[in-house]
Amino acid sequence: MNKVLKEILSTVIYLGVVFLLTFLFITFVMQRTEVSGSSMNPTLIDGDSLLIEKVTYRFGDAKRFDIVVFPYRYGNDEYFIKRVIGLPGETVKIDTEGNIFINDVILKENYGAEVILDPGIALEGVTLGEDEYFVMGDNRNHSMDSRDPSVGNIKKKDILGHAFLRIFPFSSFGGVK
Repeated sequence: MNKVLKEILSTVIYLGVVFLLTFLFITFVMQRTEVSGSSMNPTLIDGDSLLIEKVTYRFGDAKRFDIVVFPYRYGNDEYFIKRVIGLPGETVKIDTEGNIFINDVILKENYGAEVILDPGIALEGVTLGEDEYFVMGDNRNHSMDSRDPSVGNIKKKDILGHAFLRIFPFSSFGGVK
């Protein structure tokens, strides 16, 4: 009987360690997320399953064009996935022709997706704080992003991580640009 109790205790401890390590991994290293909506078309499609890496931004800053995940401040457990356009300290402006300017220099986007912003949607110069990022969806005309006051500029502490790998659908498996 004593041998059986030792075996049960050993199994319980083993399972506890496995659950603890899994929890720590998901909390601090990496997690899976699913794209919901069309704001990142054509780069990411509704239903895509992604892996989000959480370590890099603990030790460094997000870079322009990184695809980041952050919580929507007015949603219950709702997360947004967008592309970093403006970096801390920069001024972002959008003219009536749909051109994006960073510190009065037109932004050249070259990451595989053709991004078009409808003319007429202007944004006065927004200067980002020391820990703020300006984010936009790739489907610019159908994206709730930093241009929307309910989203606004994203603070570094609110960025959960960046999308780096599409794991589903299998036909699109691979790195996220």
